[in-house]
Amino acid sequence: MSSMPRSALEQSLPGDAYLSAAYYARECEQIFYHEWFCVGRAESLTNAGDYLLCDVASASIIVVRTRAGEMRAHYNLCRHRGSRLSLADPRPRSCSGTAPTGTFRGVIMCPYHAWSYEFDGAVRNAPFLEESDAFSKAEHALYPVGVEIWGGFIFLNLTPDVVGASGHTLAAQLGSVQQRIQRYPLADLRTARRIVYHVAANWKLIAENYNECYHCGPVHPELCRIVPTFKQLGGSNLDWENGIPQAEGTFTFTLTGRSDRAPFPGLSAEEQTRHKGELIYPNLMVSLSADHVAVFMLLPDGPERTTIACDFLFHPNEIEKPTFNPDDAVEFWDLVNKQDWGICEAVQQGMRSRMFTRGYYAPMEDASLDIRRYLDARMGEDSCGGAA
Repeated sequence: MSSMPRSALEQSLPGDAYLSAAYYARECEQIFYHEWFCVGRAESLTNAGDYLLCDVASASIIVVRTRAGEMRAHYNLCRHRGSRLSLADPRPRSCSGTAPTGTFRGVIMCPYHAWSYEFDGAVRNAPFLEESDAFSKAEHALYPVGVEIWGGFIFLNLTPDVVGASGHTLAAQLGSVQQRIQRYPLADLRTARRIVYHVAANWKLIAENYNECYHCGPVHPELCRIVPTFKQLGGSNLDWENGIPQAEGTFTFTLTGRSDRAPFPGLSAEEQTRHKGELIYPNLMVSLSADHVAVFMLLPDGPERTTIACDFLFHPNEIEKPTFNPDDAVEFWDLVNKQDWGICEAVQQGMRSRMFTRGYYAPMEDASLDIRRYLDARMGEDSCGGAA
């Protein structure tokens, strides 16, 4: 058998992109601090004062529901001496359903000197300080973070002033994703289960893995029984625009490929029997079946570790049924997820070899090449080390 011509292989990102603390610091500054970044579901904050505490590239952020029902976000930073306002654990937890990190009772109060703030960030009270002390409440509001909701997902932007000036809206970042999956009722769905994974691999490696099915045949035998085209010709020529056909008699991602749950209302005939997937850079992966959606939020924790919060979304009509049980979908995805995370960790370990400088993309991994273009557009032409 003749070897594949060298020209058929595109160079991947350099090893430093997956291993270097300095490279990760650049990503934080030029990507995570400027892009819209998914941190959770709006359904988790139902009442005034309910808040979600999250870390985005080492920045601690509070997302809170106001008395007017709006969603606001602030840096978790008192304007007085810099104390954290909430000392809760920001790490996502495996759980059933959704819940806020906590609930502020009346105001957001600093635990240090009891400065208090309204849920919209305005100063309510600074003890023993008055206007006569040349203290201006208006000048000491919490530092704001941009917040937008799409499909029931909470997106944050850490530099809202830059976004406002540049016009880099969430809608612009989502682009054509909105049209491709417009018939899925994402905003109406509710989270029945969350599993949190701690993966010893770089966030980009996980995104690249999600974006190709060259690995599906060797890594995912159970998945390929449900979707045989994932292993045909190395998973090449997959029509993600119109969805991937499943094996005859199957329509969802469970071990049998079937379920007693009804398809989402409003889906096309093709969407009722096909699988769709979207990678929304930088950190949201969405896998859509006819009766449920599996969502993956990548939360980078340095260059070689990523926390992944995996939410399983179902229609409220199904959740309300006495017979509702999400275990068939959850157990299938948990199996597939652990296969993915295990192989990603093996790649991360291999990259530490002194012999590794960069890898290669085969033609059927063409979608994974997009990560090079994404980084180049945001980190400068040298971000790929000459690979692009």
